[in-house]
Amino acid sequence: MNRFIALQKIIEFGSFTKAAEALGYTQSSISQMISSLEDELSIKLLNRSRLGVKLTLEGVDLYPFIERTILQYRATMEKANEIKGLETGVIRIGTLASISCHWMPQLIKEFQILYPNVEFILHQGDYSSIQEWIKVGAVDFGFTTPAAVTGIETVYIKEGRMLAVLPENHKLASNSAVSLEEIANEPFILLEEGHFSEPMEAFHACNLEPNIKFRIHDDYAIMTMVEAGLGISILAELVLRRTNYNIALLPINPPINRTLAIGYKDKSSLPIASKYFIEYLLNHVEMMP
Repeated sequence: MNRFIALQKIIEFGSFTKAAEALGYTQSSISQMISSLEDELSIKLLNRSRLGVKLTLEGVDLYPFIERTILQYRATMEKANEIKGLETGVIRIGTLASISCHWMPQLIKEFQILYPNVEFILHQGDYSSIQEWIKVGAVDFGFTTPAAVTGIETVYIKEGRMLAVLPENHKLASNSAVSLEEIANEPFILLEEGHFSEPMEAFHACNLEPNIKFRIHDDYAIMTMVEAGLGISILAELVLRRTNYNIALLPINPPINRTLAIGYKDKSSLPIASKYFIEYLLNHVEMMP
């Protein structure tokens, strides 16, 4: 199993040296592990070049099976930890940018006071990628909105407002609120969240089509572009906390809300550490902004 994990780290970093550093091995040890694995499988798995390390064609075909084996191994170890009690464990979470910044630091800090040996791995994505990670087992659970997912279970957490984000000198910036009709023809910067978007759903419900000029995956890049006067946007109020951009934030009429939920494939098969963390989150959700 260590050889599979070594191969995974080499692919992740594109380097034998960086993989060795991450795993605490010497570079020669990593090389020997991969050579041993290739000998056992009678397949050359990796090609090295000046541009880095990449899988061979045969390696590409085999690698998904190796990844599934690693996931199954970790699930087995976590089940063993569950039997022994929550002394250790790994919690893999698919998360949105706003959750990563404004919820997870506090939650992780307080949870690790209770369970100091639990490790967290956060995968930041959008509604589409998080749903896919849950389905294939790359994460134990993820933050999403129920309207954006199918084929997984969801547990409601809370709702949050979405606000219009405008340059400070915009003609509408001094308003107490803005309507979707007022901003529909403005250059619009859409936060790309996969196949579902609360702002787009709201526009379409009013029979409006925004003037989309940019589609961007990063909330903070959008704020920078709005500040530069390249357009306006609609973002979750949560991600707009503690920002120092020169932008105007206005309520929208009619309001647009984002429903946050936890999604997972099957509650009964969740690792014990993830079950404990979900329970902890649900018991402390009122403390979260």
